[in-house]
Amino acid sequence: MSAPGSCSLSSQAPAALAAHRLGWGLAVVLVGVAAVLALLGLGVGSTGVEPVWALLADPVATHIVWDIRAPRTLGAWAAGALLGLAGAVAQGLFRNPLADPFLLGSASGASLAVALALVGLGVSPFATVWVVRLGLTGAAFVGAVGAVLLTLTLARGVQHTYRLLLAGVVVGMVLGALTSLVTLLVPEVLQAMQAFLLGSTGYVGWSAWGIMMTTGVVCLLAAAALARGLDALTLGEATAQSLGVPLAALRAALVAVLALATGTAVAQTGLIAFVGLAAPHMVRALIKATYARLLALSSLMGGVLLLAADLLARGLLAPQEIPVGVLTAVLGGGYLLWLMYRRAA
Repeated sequence: MSAPGSCSLSSQAPAALAAHRLGWGLAVVLVGVAAVLALLGLGVGSTGVEPVWALLADPVATHIVWDIRAPRTLGAWAAGALLGLAGAVAQGLFRNPLADPFLLGSASGASLAVALALVGLGVSPFATVWVVRLGLTGAAFVGAVGAVLLTLTLARGVQHTYRLLLAGVVVGMVLGALTSLVTLLVPEVLQAMQAFLLGSTGYVGWSAWGIMMTTGVVCLLAAAALARGLDALTLGEATAQSLGVPLAALRAALVAVLALATGTAVAQTGLIAFVGLAAPHMVRALIKATYARLLALSSLMGGVLLLAADLLARGLLAPQEIPVGVLTAVLGGGYLLWLMYRRAA
């Protein structure tokens, strides 16, 4: 005679194994797509697409490929991965599928902090010196944390979804206006901040790529360690607390991961919207996964999305280039409208 619950356990095991295999399969596909897009990115220039192997035969073209296109392409993937991870963390933390770093004000806070840092340092936001890059990343982190905390204060916690989103929109608008005011008061920063506010991967060098990759690994490991807490939060705060989850410490750690990932991406590439919103949604549309898998897959999906957007930004109107932040805002805004229409139907 079988033990109670043995049938349910035996039926759950194949489903869990299938979900595990599907998650690994999606990860392999996303890595493969990213590799193909990266190879295309190495060959995309102002004159169109050229085979990479043909460019490497010319010393001048080789310099362009390895010192300009390669860090830009890999940097676009790294920034997208950071934003995708931040979006998954934000949606789990606030238990809201419409939450992303841009909507919660952290990106605007990071942008304001970078603008103030540029005024103080008197340097370009796209300088390649390591100490400058680290300084801008630190400033963006502080600004992102401050913006999220301000949003939480205005919303009086995370219990009320609509109040939280409204507070995030207000904080983002106010901090964005303050950023514009800073650039008007200090005209020398206006030109340097223009590409930053529009979002661009064109000035990403090897130092910026290294910072984003290092930060991305740290944030992903930290988020993975908090995945069980995020799974518990999906059941509700009361249930999570009854399971022994330290909610205050969990929220603080998640806010730190969210701010660090967002601040690092914003400091290196400027404001790039909707990648953090779309990446987790696209993963959920493909598979059902716990947060341990969702975080990693959202990061991979975000890298693919921004890498594809960067290629479109370079190639659509070549030799003229569209700021990638403008392109993601247009495409992401359409995606958000489609989500709202589908949820209302």
